Amino acid sequence: IVFGNPAGMSFLDRAQVTAGGTYLNVNTDIKNAEYTPTLPGTGGSTSEGDMVPGTLIPFAFYAHPVNDQLAFGFGVYAPFGSKTEYEDSFAGRTFGTRTEVTVMSAQPTVSYRFNEQWAVGAGVSYNRVDGKLYRNAPAAPGVELDSRVEGDDEAWGYNLGVIYQPIPETTLGLTYRSKVSYTLEGDFRATAPDGSIASRPVDTPMGTVQVPLQDKASLDLTTPETVNFSITQQMSDNLKLMAGASWARWSRFDKILVEGENLGEITNEPQNYSNAWAFAVGGEYQLNPQLALRAGVTIDNTPTNDIDRSVRIPSDDRRIFSIGAGWSPTDDLTLDLAYSYLTERGTRIEQGGPTDPRGQFGADYKNEAHGFGAQLTYRF
Repeated sequence: IVFGNPAGMSFLDRAQVTAGGTYLNVNTDIKNAEYTPTLPGTGGSTSEGDMVPGTLIPFAFYAHPVNDQLAFGFGVYAPFGSKTEYEDSFAGRTFGTRTEVTVMSAQPTVSYRFNEQWAVGAGVSYNRVDGKLYRNAPAAPGVELDSRVEGDDEAWGYNLGVIYQPIPETTLGLTYRSKVSYTLEGDFRATAPDGSIASRPVDTPMGTVQVPLQDKASLDLTTPETVNFSITQQMSDNLKLMAGASWARWSRFDKILVEGENLGEITNEPQNYSNAWAFAVGGEYQLNPQLALRAGVTIDNTPTNDIDRSVRIPSDDRRIFSIGAGWSPTDDLTLDLAYSYLTERGTRIEQGGPTDPRGQFGADYKNEAHGFGAQLTYRF
């Protein structure tokens, strides 16, 4: 509730704390990989596909009703993240070997219930982002540099929520989460095969000098604002149905542009994301006072496009199928377990060209993921 729609906190009758996590196991099938180097002897030859390591995503939330109208809450969670890491001999390593973006948020929240029908909520989020961009940069025939950019930043955002219950059995929710703008600042370095800092020749009035490929670097990144609508319908004492729609303004993510303090443009990779919709339906059946069963389906449309899709984020439209259960051995304690299967539409990636110093890479990708979630809730 703290994350999804803070207005809902004022409908809770007791304080409660929830902690848990989701473990993601991602599998990628890469076929028909082809790499044509611009500089002979550069680029790799394999496409094993184990590009996303298993990842645990933790979270914790607390909600505290003060009275029948007012409630406070706090949450720590990861709203955005992306991670790809290829083997050293990956065929497309000149376009990317490792891409990692992690956002962690801490959010104090308040909600107020006006009457039996209406409630509002608001939260302020402190967000910290860490990013890594690695690739092998061709420098000469048979020579590749290990190019790495790392940076971090912190910024503030907010979210707003409204809940309307026209009748006790029907709940409508609307949530807005703001964009968050970051300027990741850190370091860039390119090392030669012997581990030394590489350099490049630069013409100056005093002649040609070798400039080390090491610099302070920065990257502007904006995570999108989102709007979420949900409806929950209590069909009977035991059955509850839910549906939702979410819109994200991903069009703010137009490129990955890394600029050096002295070296100028280091990386410029077009992304040209478009705004995207996701739709979900689900249900919960209270089998007995202790056990609730759940299931759901989500259609998550990709913001990427066929022209600019890259080895860094090789994703396409997703379908997610989920099942779960909640077990309450006492009125104060609930253990929730969930399993989700995510499958993406197969997609083709084409990058570079005959005149691109990185070479030319193409491959067919098919991604799927298994998510295992668990959380423990205690009510005071």
